[in-house]
Amino acid sequence: MMKILFISPGWPKKRLWGELAFKFPSLSLAAIAAVTPSEWGVEFCDDNFEALDLSTDADIVALTAMTAQITRAYEIADAFRARGKTVVIGGFHASNMPDEARLHADAVVIGEGELVWPQLLADWRAGTLQPFYKTGSLMEMAQIPAACRDIFKGKGYLLTNTIQTTRGCPYDCEFCSVTAFYGRKYRKRPVDLVLQELEVLRKANSFVFFVDDNIVADRAYSLDLFSGMKGMGFKWLSHAPIDFAQDLELMKAAGESGCYGMFVGFESLNQESLSAMGKQTNRAQSYLAEAGTFRDHGIGILGSFVLGYDGDTPDVFEKTLRFCEEARLEAAIFPILTPYPGTAVRKRLEDEGRIISNDWRDYDMEHVTFRPRGMTPEQLQEGYTTICKEFYSFPSMYRRIFKLHRSVQVFAPMNIGFRSAIRRKGNPA
Repeated sequence: MMKILFISPGWPKKRLWGELAFKFPSLSLAAIAAVTPSEWGVEFCDDNFEALDLSTDADIVALTAMTAQITRAYEIADAFRARGKTVVIGGFHASNMPDEARLHADAVVIGEGELVWPQLLADWRAGTLQPFYKTGSLMEMAQIPAACRDIFKGKGYLLTNTIQTTRGCPYDCEFCSVTAFYGRKYRKRPVDLVLQELEVLRKANSFVFFVDDNIVADRAYSLDLFSGMKGMGFKWLSHAPIDFAQDLELMKAAGESGCYGMFVGFESLNQESLSAMGKQTNRAQSYLAEAGTFRDHGIGILGSFVLGYDGDTPDVFEKTLRFCEEARLEAAIFPILTPYPGTAVRKRLEDEGRIISNDWRDYDMEHVTFRPRGMTPEQLQEGYTTICKEFYSFPSMYRRIFKLHRSVQVFAPMNIGFRSAIRRKGNPA
């Protein structure tokens, strides 16, 4: 039997995402495994905590990587190609930098891979493998099969219950790579197919994470989904915009279906910065009230604040920290503005001559890779380090999450996990 080895490249160590103890498995690789023809055997290796077997008998080695992982992906690819293996690379970075990726791979998959993967394998068997594979159309959501999570068995993941119900985002934030990959068209899997997959997932675990970039962008669809989930016993998390709080019926339905938390992109407390980045639905003056509405419905918040936009000055760090504590956000991340390939912000900063690093390992949202306007790169780097440490200090954690709220069972371990990772990584190198 022919064999494929799927590999998830490791995150750099001494970085936040490399030191986090809780890691989600690669749903994209499970999706590709699900459309792999039955005559192929499939193996999976997570480079974050497994040793790579360079002597594998696999015929094809397939990797997917985000930008911060791509340097490690290229190292792995080069090592296997040196041993005569066929290497295929896909994912966000390779899709935006296909010519670069081709230097390290025999074939590059651009964009959504489910439609082209069976053809790629057929071409390999026929000896006609092409250097690039890209579909001429977006994936029909009804055609997406349930992910093949069997590849994650025995890997030691805390949670393998990740699922995607929608692709794309109707908005076009300047810093976001989602629309560059999936497009602005918001596509939805049929609710009945999602519920069927969830029925299988709940046999494994009552927790589930929806990886959708905006699970509430289509109100009617979301209501149907939440109604179908009610009574299934899930405790789930996903992504939603802050203005989700303005739809009390939808929020009530989410809470009753088992939503315990949402990743929410506040992005900035500066309304001019919000407008500049294209965050159309955010109103900074409403943030405190809207955060309270989430809490009132039993939904905790993992907030995100992008640091380093042109309107930011050195006082942004203290202001943001004070807001997070006043709003009692259960958790938060503070990504440094990162000009990812394929994004509008990268083109703008390139045109302005402000990119100062193309070391992809530093495109991890923790390192300054451009020249900010309102402060020095050093001030931005130091401010990021300080706000992370202070937000995940014990006094801040006490002020934010020491309360009787159902989401604490999710967010208390999350806070401890972030705190531990921040302490292990030390200052950014």
